[in-house]
Amino acid sequence: MIPVPILARLTLAAIALTVATGAAAQKTPTKEPAKTETAAPAPAAVEEKPTPYDQRLIRLSEILGSVHYLRNLCVKEPEDVWRRSMQDLIDKETATEVKRRERMTAAFNRGYRTFASVYTSCTGPAIVAEQRYRAEGATLASEIVARFGN
Repeated sequence: MIPVPILARLTLAAIALTVATGAAAQKTPTKEPAKTETAAPAPAAVEEKPTPYDQRLIRLSEILGSVHYLRNLCVKEPEDVWRRSMQDLIDKETATEVKRRERMTAAFNRGYRTFASVYTSCTGPAIVAEQRYRAEGATLASEIVARFGN
């Protein structure tokens, strides 16, 4: 059974993947004040137990990396929405599980690099790929919530 906060995040990810294209294209980025990061104590080692939806989360991570690259390739002003969403998901889903965190991060980076190696400018196929990946991500997030939620 998935804890409620995970369900909320996945539901928000599904909604974001579904409606973000139009809003993100029109939105101008706001400058955030510089954040000073303090070293947080290392989390205690926790026995990592794979969840039944880990493979789906890995795929969702890869999709988010792909969408992050493709969106920034095709918009006038760079946006950080997809990377921040991924970071939030990683932070909340893998709080003390280092290996799961590494797998999700690697999947995000793999999705990003895959399209970075193919598209260097915004083209019709890049736009279609971004739309398809967003649709797949929304479907996947909805399926995770529906199948593994409370």
